Formats: sequence, C-alpha cells, structure tokens
Amino acid sequence: MSGPSDYQPSHPALKWFEQRLPIIGLVHSSFIAYPTPRNLNYWWTFGAILSIMLGVQIVTGVILAMHYTPHADLAFKSVELIVRDVNYGWLLRNMHACGASMFFLAVYIHMFRGLYYGSYKAPREVLWILGVIIYLLMMATGFMGYVLPWGQMSFWGATVITNLFSAVPYFGESIVTLLWGGYSVGNPTLNRFFSLHYLLPFLIAGVVVLHVWALHVVGQNNPAGVEPKTEKDMVPFTPYATIKDFFGVTCFLIFYSWFIFYMPNYLGDADNYIPANPAVTPAHIVPEWYYLPFYAILRSVPNKLAGVIAMFSAIIVLVFLPWLDAAKTRSNKYRPLGKQFFWIFVVVCVLLGYLGAQPPEGIYVIAGRILTVLYFAYFLIVLPLLARIETPRPLPNSIADDVLAKSGRAPMVSTVIALVAAVSLLAGSMGDARASEGQENPPSASWSFAGPFGKFDRGAVQRGLKVYKEVCSNCHSLQYVAFRNLAEPGGPGYSTAQAASFAAEYKIKDGPNDAGEMFERPGRPADYFPSPFPNEQAARASNGGAAPPDLSLIAKARSYKRGFPWFLVDFFTQFQEQGPNYVNALLQGYEETPPHGVTIPDGSYYNKYFPGHAIKMPSPLSDGQVTFDDGSPATVKQYAHDVATFLMWTAEPHMEARKRLGYQVFIFLIIFAGLMYFTKKRVWAAAH
Repeated sequence: MSGPSDYQPSHPALKWFEQRLPIIGLVHSSFIAYPTPRNLNYWWTFGAILSIMLGVQIVTGVILAMHYTPHADLAFKSVELIVRDVNYGWLLRNMHACGASMFFLAVYIHMFRGLYYGSYKAPREVLWILGVIIYLLMMATGFMGYVLPWGQMSFWGATVITNLFSAVPYFGESIVTLLWGGYSVGNPTLNRFFSLHYLLPFLIAGVVVLHVWALHVVGQNNPAGVEPKTEKDMVPFTPYATIKDFFGVTCFLIFYSWFIFYMPNYLGDADNYIPANPAVTPAHIVPEWYYLPFYAILRSVPNKLAGVIAMFSAIIVLVFLPWLDAAKTRSNKYRPLGKQFFWIFVVVCVLLGYLGAQPPEGIYVIAGRILTVLYFAYFLIVLPLLARIETPRPLPNSIADDVLAKSGRAPMVSTVIALVAAVSLLAGSMGDARASEGQENPPSASWSFAGPFGKFDRGAVQRGLKVYKEVCSNCHSLQYVAFRNLAEPGGPGYSTAQAASFAAEYKIKDGPNDAGEMFERPGRPADYFPSPFPNEQAARASNGGAAPPDLSLIAKARSYKRGFPWFLVDFFTQFQEQGPNYVNALLQGYEETPPHGVTIPDGSYYNKYFPGHAIKMPSPLSDGQVTFDDGSPATVKQYAHDVATFLMWTAEPHMEARKRLGYQVFIFLIIFAGLMYFTKKRVWAAAH
C-alpha cells in the first residue's frame, strides 16, 4: 500500500527550500504518493473536473470583471461590448456563462455518485457536509452572477427570488430591503451582487481546500464501499488516478467546448438579450436550469413561507443524510432495494426540473406536489426504513476482489429508460421556457451561416446593411455596432477606407468643445451607429409609446418553442436560427386585414408571427423600395432575408472566428484524448 510522502529532494537548493517550506513534499504526498482505491470508476473523475471548472470560472471571471461595469445604466452595454469589442471577449464570456452550467452539471453528477455509493457514511460525514456547503455557496454565486448582465430575465429573476425573503415573519421586509439596498431591485442591488459574486468563488476555493483535506484524512470511498485492507487494494495517485483523470477531464472539455463554440446560447434565456425593464414583466419567469427542481418545490407549496422553507429544506436535508441512512452497507451496488429507490429518486429530481420550467398551472401543479412529497419521502421515509427491511448482497472481501468481480454492473433497463425519458423532458423544457407566448412558429429559412461550418454571405450582409440604412435606421438603432466592425474579418467584407467613408456619412454628436457647447462632426470608424432619437423617451413619443428595439440584439432576443424531437436535433446541428427566422417571417407576415373573427386594437397592424398578432409598427418594406447594385431582386422576400442575415451578423460579429477556433480546439482535444486513453491503458495494465 502506498503511504505518506517519502519525498527527499536531491538538489541542495530544493533541500534548503523544503526544510523551510515543505510545500513540494505536501504536493508529493497529496497528489503523487497519495493511496487511491484501485477500483475507482470514471464517476470519480468528476472531482478533478470540478477542480478544473472552478479554476476556469475564477480566471475568466476575474478577466471579465476588468471590463464589466456594475451600474444599472451601463451593465448590459458593458457585457455586449465585452463580447464585441474586447479581444476574445466572446470566448471569455462563453467560457464563463457555459462554464457555470458545466460546473453545476459536474457537481450534480458528483453528488449523485456520492449518494449512490454511500460516500456520506462514516467516517466521511464531515467530507460530505463540506460538499453541501460548497453546493450552497455555488448556488448563491450562480444566482448573483446570473443577475449581472442586467437583462430582462436576470432582473426579474432577481426580483422574484429576493422577494421570497419577505415571507420571513417580522423581519422579511427588512431583509428584502437590505438585499436590495433600497425599495426595489436597482443599482445598489447590482453593486452588492457584483461584489459578492466576485468574493464567493474564493470562499468556495477555501472550502474546497477543506473538502480535499478531509478527503485525504479519511481516504476515498470506492464503488464497493469497503475499506482497503491490503496493499493490493490501493495504487499511488500518480500515475494511475492522474492519467485517468486527465482522460476524463479531456472528454468533459470536448463536451464543454461544444457549448462554447457551437451552442453558446443553448442553455441561456433569450430574454436576457433584452435590457432590463422594470416596467415590463416577462411572460414566464424561470431561473437557470440548475435551479429548476428547487424552483418547482417552491411553487408546489401554496403558502409562500412554507414554500420557501420547503425549498431550502430540500437542500439542507442533505446535511443530515449520514444519519438518515442507517444501512450498514455503503454502496447501492450491493443493495437491491436501495439501488431501485436511488434511480427513482434521480427520475423524481429530473422531473421536478422539468416542472420548474412549466407554467405553475393545472396538471403541472398537481404533479409538482406529488414529486415534492416523493423527494422528501426518499430522505425521511425510504432511507431510514430500508436499513430495517433490506437484505444486502454479500460484499467483496476486498477492493481487489471487487476489481475482479463481474456481477452487478449491468444497469437496470427500466430505470435507464425512465431516466432517459425524464432527461428528454428536462432538455425539451429549456426550449419551452424561452418560447414566446401566443406566437406562431415562423418557418425555418435557409441560412448560409447555419451549422458548424456556416459562414455569412457577404453579399447578403452588404445588402442588409443598405436596407437597414435606407429603411430601418429611421426608427431602430444599432448602438452596439461600431463602424470599424464593417472592416473586420467575418463581416460585410469592406476595407478600412470603405468603413471610414461609410462612417463619415453620419453626423455624430460630440462635445462639449472649448466653448462648452455640443457639436456635430462626421463619423469616425471608432464611433458606433448613432440612434435616430436623442433618448428613449423621444423614441417612444415617435412610435406610439413603444420604443423600437435595438436591432443588433433582436436576432438573439427572439426565440420560440422547437419541441420534441427538434431540441435533440438542435444540439447536434447547433441550430441557432430562431432569431433570423423570426425577423425574416415578421417582415413578410403582414396582412392587410386580420383573419375572420380576429380583432386588433386601433392603430395596430396584423402580423401572424408577432406575439398577440397586433403590432404597432406598419409594414416597413414594399417591393421596389431599395435597389441593389448586384442585380438581386428588389422584393420584400429578398429584403427580409438580407436584413435578417445582416442583423445576425450585428448580433455576433465574431461568429466565424468562434467556429474557426472551435475546429482547432476540437482537433486538439480529440487527439489529446486519444493519447490519454492509450497511455492510461498502458499505465493501468501494470496495475492489474
């Protein structure tokens, strides 16, 4: 059996340093000589994956904080400018935003692994409790980070969640006022959330150190759930566990990279591409996917205070798990009933996540209450009772015997089918949560930029820019797009001189000058497309009270329900064309008269693709309105397609760079994973 470090530096300088600060010996004993059970499976690699993800989140978060502005008037814009103007800002933001989801995915697998193999049982109670504390800190950190972009869903999510504390008797309103820093969610709220979101990851890192420390004191659990007895049961951490972790982490990075480079918005909410507006409530407020099971529990209880207690109890009950489960056998691998109930519990959690994304009405409420009861019954009834009625299968004599055993590894078909069905429902619900209520799905158009290898059609982007300038710019702005973007790779294909000439055609307000007066000057490449109105109030006044949205956001801010099985196909085809489809269909969806039986308010126009079908904006396009130098037809259909292409480019000017870098990363990771796999095979061949 491998023992404590016997590290003895040979170089005099290292020996001198080690005698004064034995940190190299500590690393050697913790990550090289540390004895590891030889029967660990790949579920154990999620510990290393979580360490990597925590590091990624801290590093990307620190860099993003250098460019982020925690002010209610500037936060949204600063995030958009990070993505568009900061070198590789899009990569940093995608890594951080998708990394949060990957971090929670890994921690859920890590927790369910601990539940299945009984990693919470003595002598690992403190290790487990520290893990629950890390999870709670992660939830708080993730929630505060979700608020920072200051989009519609994050703003209203913060309003709803913080309002829950008002249910606390006597002190509730004071707590909410303290959280908000005022009497509503506003700039003080954003400031303190930013401060805490920056601080808490370092606190998580501190508790992780304690978690690892406790792990090294009591040793790792293993799939058999038996303690090591001989040297044959253990192997040194390096190279055996290290090479296995390298392979597992690389495979996880391939999965993570798919979201970074090809599906950066798949796990987010389209409403967060709309600036926060306290006067307009989203039709359906939902949290991020990793909070949905607890959100469903909250909504399943009709009383607000009781719902809050149930929601927090659903997490706190994990702390008492070592004492609720009195079974002598750790691993569910040898517990016939324990295994069955564990998988039922997993399905219950996934279904709660699905219900959390649904409207709190009808059958969803009833199902939520039933599943909430089942969730708590697992901890408070099933686990205590199983210890009395269950007869476990015989345990292996040692870890070495478990390595050689072949039985009990086949998963139960029924539970696997149920789990797959439940996960499918959850994945489908993400699209549902982003759907616009009452909107007819627009037909899917053919886009040159679609798919992993898609690129922008330069001609379409140039034509769309012309339509925008001559038609759309009378009401809509592009305030997040700089004129110099027109000359960047992946854009319309203009030269720097052409972009400067284009900018000079605009008048930009500047000042004050030496006389203290504002003045107008020709635009420069560094300037942004000017708004047609001096402020939002003027825009509303000119458009019947509704401010025209910024068109550089609209392609990402518009989404619709895809439903089963398209959400599964979307994952592999990286379908992200809801916004362009919507713009394209909306511009062609006007009808002179509403269908029979449909009435719309006076001053509105009927459009079958607009939510509610009554739109304040008249049809902006008509045949022959704009002429193209390349001979493309001057039709509404052509205008709509070209404008939608142009707006998709304005929404993400670096799309082509994202996909191109994605190829290189994927090739590297796949080759590296292959090398790690064959290296692992050779290393572990010597261990058996």
